[in-house]
Amino acid sequence: MDWLFLGLAMWCLVHFIPTLGVGIKQSLIAKMDNNGYRGVFSVLIVLSLVMIVAGWRSVTPEFLYALPMFTRPLAMLLILVAFIFFVAARLPTRLKQYVRNPQLTSVILWAIAHLVLNGDTRAVMLFGTLGVWAILEIVFINKRDGEWVKPPVPGWGAEVKVVVIGFVAYVAVMFLHPYIAGVPVHG
Repeated sequence: MDWLFLGLAMWCLVHFIPTLGVGIKQSLIAKMDNNGYRGVFSVLIVLSLVMIVAGWRSVTPEFLYALPMFTRPLAMLLILVAFIFFVAARLPTRLKQYVRNPQLTSVILWAIAHLVLNGDTRAVMLFGTLGVWAILEIVFINKRDGEWVKPPVPGWGAEVKVVVIGFVAYVAVMFLHPYIAGVPVHG
């Protein structure tokens, strides 16, 4: 559980630097330029992910709870919505008229769905931590950035593109899930 905890702590701390530590970020950029900062940031995030995956795989989960079976299809639908929100963060979409931070909102939806599907200690630690982190990031980013300026409304073709890419990514991750997480989607 140590690697999982350390990986999650690194993930959260590194991501909080641009949100809460704007001065720290600026001093790091001054020392190593913007590309250097981005490189170090990326390496630390990848390292945190490696630690999270290694920690996840090294922990024997202990059962905590099981929700009724009817919640499983709802959770899978929530994960699909999370993928669409994730894609929407980088492309023009009407969703941004209603959701200020679609990428972080997707993490919250993904975390909730996984907490519905997995009631063991390592799942609660991983998905609970990332869900809380995403909520805090939204609060801190909204405070830092001030008033919400909504982007222009795109055409309907952009909406279709977001949904199609989100669905394709969802299907791909469902297929790759046993290799990524070491856990099959149905089983």
